[in-house]
Amino acid sequence: MRTPQPPEPERDAEWRRRFAQEARAERPDLAALCLLIGAVADGTLDEAGMDAAQIALDDLAGQLPFRPGGPHAWATALAELLGTRHGFHGLPADYRRLESSLLHAVLRRRRGLPILLSVVWMEVARRAGAPVHGVALPGHFVVGFGPVDEQVLADPFDGGRVLTRPDAELFVTGATGAPLNPAMLTPADPLDVVLRILNNIRAWAAARPECSAVGLWAVELSLLLPSHPARLRYERAQLLVQRGEFLTGAAELDAYADVVAAVDEPAAHEVRRQAHAARSRLN
Repeated sequence: MRTPQPPEPERDAEWRRRFAQEARAERPDLAALCLLIGAVADGTLDEAGMDAAQIALDDLAGQLPFRPGGPHAWATALAELLGTRHGFHGLPADYRRLESSLLHAVLRRRRGLPILLSVVWMEVARRAGAPVHGVALPGHFVVGFGPVDEQVLADPFDGGRVLTRPDAELFVTGATGAPLNPAMLTPADPLDVVLRILNNIRAWAAARPECSAVGLWAVELSLLLPSHPARLRYERAQLLVQRGEFLTGAAELDAYADVVAAVDEPAAHEVRRQAHAARSRLN
């Protein structure tokens, strides 16, 4: 399958600027951030395409015939609309496609990873007035309806199937080997959702060395978020070296070593050694 081709540099810079701006808004728009990720990934996605995706979400929300009421009724109504009537769901093969992490492509294909399908559920439900939030279970993202003490979970990857507590425990145990911790059921912050999407893209690219450019832009978008792991700077430096940008990568490694030195001098020494090795590759 063909990996989407990125936009021209000038357009790419504009999408990144807008991504950073939206990520720092008082109330970041999850759908907008996901669509901007798609625009950085796919040069065919333009302003009109992003508007069309937002309109599609509005249209789906308008197809809910009534306000169902309690959390379970909302979960059932969304499963009927999105899972049954419109066929949104996921399959194991979707983990092998970059498109499964791009909201505009998920809306078109009606297939995607659990977290992107959950974004569709959340955005449609939110527009319809539902009390909805994301729930970042280890290894499997789902959606929750209602307050945490009355929470009803649904699995968009399985067409919106309403989950029992044992279902949720099975997801957690399968991913971690540990029991479900109630803290895992707290609503996910929109920027944490975005970072998890970008982490998925980075993992997809890491398994495909020929797609290092995808891994690089995913790291760089992650670094634009107000809060991110410091180690992403190290990952970016490694990707630059991998792509043959030895001097830039070495400079980034040295900068990261300066940060690490304050807490772990042996680790900083190793990073500086890697920077020296990167520069030596120019000879």
